[in-house]
Amino acid sequence: SGLDGEPHAGDRVAPGGLMMRRFLCSASLCLLLTGAALAQTEAPRRETIDADAWLRARPDYTWSFPRDHWSHPGYRSEWWYLTGHLQAADGRRFGYQFTFFRIGMLRQVPALNSPWAARDLVMGHAALTDLQTGDHHFSEVLYRAMPLLGGFPSLSEDSQMLAWCQSPAGTPGRWTLRFNGDAFDFSMADLGAGFSLDLSTKPDKPLVFQGPGGFSAKATGAAPGASQYYSFTRLRTTGHVVIGADTVAVSGQSWMDKEFGSDKLSPQQTGWDWFSLQLHDGRDLMIYVLHDSLGTIDHASGTMVAEDGSTRYIDREDFVVEATDSWTSPNTGTEYPAGWNLRVDGESWTVHPLLADQENVGRRVGDLFYWEGAVEVRVNGGNAGAGYVELTGYGNSRRPGI
Repeated sequence: SGLDGEPHAGDRVAPGGLMMRRFLCSASLCLLLTGAALAQTEAPRRETIDADAWLRARPDYTWSFPRDHWSHPGYRSEWWYLTGHLQAADGRRFGYQFTFFRIGMLRQVPALNSPWAARDLVMGHAALTDLQTGDHHFSEVLYRAMPLLGGFPSLSEDSQMLAWCQSPAGTPGRWTLRFNGDAFDFSMADLGAGFSLDLSTKPDKPLVFQGPGGFSAKATGAAPGASQYYSFTRLRTTGHVVIGADTVAVSGQSWMDKEFGSDKLSPQQTGWDWFSLQLHDGRDLMIYVLHDSLGTIDHASGTMVAEDGSTRYIDREDFVVEATDSWTSPNTGTEYPAGWNLRVDGESWTVHPLLADQENVGRRVGDLFYWEGAVEVRVNGGNAGAGYVELTGYGNSRRPGI
């Protein structure tokens, strides 16, 4: 099964509607995979998840760094999410994504006399977009978190490793994510997908919390739904990528998100659009919008990070996101927004995908696909920044929180 590392043989928002991002792991990827994993794992069926037993995000969470860069096994889902823009000395440009997800199946390791007993799954997604050739490459791994396959060492067990797992079948080595004392080093390879990443990051801006005190609500009022959420919005990045037969030294800027929590999305929430934008004037902007199957906004929020790293939280009524175009995937037949007008407190930007086809289509879990792509930001026709956009809940992809 895919859990052991062996290979396997929504609804849309109309252009003009508002959109969002990435409770994809916490609610969409992580919780849908929890259900899929429990259906496939060899753990006894009597073991069930009691949602009340998991810890929930809260406004008064006490943060402690560097400890909170490591995993939080009391929560159902968690992820380390890096995206960025890279450039070679000859001007060749790339976009990339590298993500580790921890997917909690059980609060405790099952009482089984077996090395395969596991409470978590470890999932990795990686993508490399070659903006010169127009090729988008995607790789995924999914394993039980156990000593032979992968896991999430504690700070006491390893002073650097945050997450690791074996490479996909047929590729030697491991996928790794390490804390380097300031930020993160990470590497992956997939011979079948034809690319690898080996990158190191250092912060150009300090860590910021997404939401007051790092509490990011995913619903309005008293409705449940939240995560603990922080970001490094500018990480100076160096290293190399391998694509086909080419090994390319690169440098650039990355954005890193860390979230953990246990809540599902609300029943009416089918997906989101998420924007992380690095503006040339030194500011950084994160916006997410959760929507229902008709494109109606259920919840929205954002954060503007000033050049000095100070933050201003943006409420739903303070911004508007309007889709200006659409693109239909030849792989899944799914229609996605493709271009946006963005207005925040009277300022306006346009956001354009740098490549239309940046859809990630998984094979380890059926009907798991989403669009995650490099974009540019423009003002009055001039280049004003770069970033990434994530689109979930489109087409017949698995519904968040299943």
